[in-house]
Amino acid sequence: MTHTAAIAVLCIAVAGVGAQWLAWRLRLPAIVLLFAVGLVVGPGLQILTPAATFGPALRPLVGLAVAIVVFEGGLALNFRELRAAGEGVLRLTTFALPISFVLASIAAHFVAGMSWGVALLYGAVTVVTGPTVVLPLLRHTRLEQRAASFLKWEAIVNDPIGALLAAIVLALLLASDTSHGMLAADLLAGLAVAVGLGVGAALLVRLLVRRDQLPEVLKTPMLLALALGVYAVSNLVMDEAGLAAATIFGIALANLKIPGINELARFKESLVVLLVSALFVVLTASLDRSVFAQLSSPVVMLTAAMWFLVRPAAIALATRGSNLSWQERVLAGWIAPRGIVAAAVAGVASSKLATAGIAGGEQVMPAVFALIAATMILHGFTLAPLARRLGLTLGDRPGLAIVGATAWATDLAKALVDAGTPVLMIDTYPGALDRPRALRIPVLQAEVLSAHGEDALAGRRVDYLFAATQNDVYNSLVCARLAPELGRGRVFQLAPAGGDVDSWKGLDREWRGQAIGRPAADFAAMRQRHKQGWTFAIRDHEESAEPGDADDLAILLLVLRRNGDLAFASLEGADLSIGPGDRMVSLAPASRSADELAEALVSAER
Repeated sequence: MTHTAAIAVLCIAVAGVGAQWLAWRLRLPAIVLLFAVGLVVGPGLQILTPAATFGPALRPLVGLAVAIVVFEGGLALNFRELRAAGEGVLRLTTFALPISFVLASIAAHFVAGMSWGVALLYGAVTVVTGPTVVLPLLRHTRLEQRAASFLKWEAIVNDPIGALLAAIVLALLLASDTSHGMLAADLLAGLAVAVGLGVGAALLVRLLVRRDQLPEVLKTPMLLALALGVYAVSNLVMDEAGLAAATIFGIALANLKIPGINELARFKESLVVLLVSALFVVLTASLDRSVFAQLSSPVVMLTAAMWFLVRPAAIALATRGSNLSWQERVLAGWIAPRGIVAAAVAGVASSKLATAGIAGGEQVMPAVFALIAATMILHGFTLAPLARRLGLTLGDRPGLAIVGATAWATDLAKALVDAGTPVLMIDTYPGALDRPRALRIPVLQAEVLSAHGEDALAGRRVDYLFAATQNDVYNSLVCARLAPELGRGRVFQLAPAGGDVDSWKGLDREWRGQAIGRPAADFAAMRQRHKQGWTFAIRDHEESAEPGDADDLAILLLVLRRNGDLAFASLEGADLSIGPGDRMVSLAPASRSADELAEALVSAER
């Protein structure tokens, strides 16, 4: 490996993923740190120069990476979401885009003094709100499902449409009068090919899977190859049609109910995190210092106009008379960060305009860069507080889902709710949820492994899961299914019957959650102790046991951290640290005499 290649790997892969991890630890928007890393290693210290490192291959490589990103975004668009968010999605993807295009073009002409041709190009480039920025922000903020659906669908659907629109405007600027008819034909052909290839590739995958003609080891490589293939072929017909084809391919796969797609989607989501990190660092590092010199006052005024006038006005007009609440309209009117696609298209457009000698073409890149930088930073830091102020978040405190609404689990949920921890009780039997409802505990009647249960959980604040049914295998299955979404360190279940985790035959650690309880307690033990009058006690770690309370018999289940996080007393985890302000949650005997306590314990152990 050459010295240049080693530096590129360190700056793009290591520093990019390191910024993602640091953002997670500090609870900051990752895109802001990625943007900062690119500026530091690129135009700042000039350690990384992507154009020199990759040469002519840079632009095709960026295009292929963006194709995979929009393909993975398409996999997240399930038509089931449209039942609740359909009208809002339609308004943002059909009406808001052309309105934004017109208003942004007018602002570019009158505020920044761009010629009409260049202003139209600026308007086309900036109509997109890229999924590379929006999706990480949504994961960071945890919006309500409906509001999140609006922003997610707009970003993923409008991304390829905006790229196509920019390609059309650029082609019109560069074309002669006699080639306009040819351009229209190319547009129709490009759209037809994009739709045909995207849907056709998805149908091919379904056919191969249903006929068992696609081995598991080749499923992920096949999907990635097809996504890149439909992107490349569509681009041969018309520039930027490939993004539309890759997006359509992902949407079709997500809605054809192909077995195993969810598992593959998780792998590609991890790949996309790496690609997004690399893309942000590469594109930001590619900025020349001369771009910063062109950040004039008209560019700053145009950026402000896009913030405070164009986007709010476009959303207000597009959603007028819709079923969106005023809070949802305010949020959508403010949040519109631009990302990778806008930067990539602006870079290509500026280069072509400069080559063609079109006056004012040099204004596009600094104006688009200023908007990208400003919206990423401003919207990255304001989305969460604004959504909280509007009441559109799922809450700030981490939530716990308890699967199995038994009597003792309901009492545990009530104790946690009283302590300020959000709890969701889940059960398939409606009668089991009557008592939690009466206690004002949020409930969900659904099979958590079904599509309905998955959709319902997506709209709730669930950060931890405790599977507490009497079926050990079912508990394991629930934990294994939700571990990729919540994290393997956040799914827990009761200890197996008998409490001996080490001898738990047939249930490998990869296919179950962590068993909790110190000492170990299975379902039968928990139910028996609860019937004998044991209660769930919550006390500070500084509180000492009173003589005769027999706290040594209590079963420690979890610790409520001072910051709201939960730490379960896992039988397989590290030692459970308890600090100032933390509270311990235990199943403890009620106050009774020593003889009664001893008798209750012997009876429970039988």
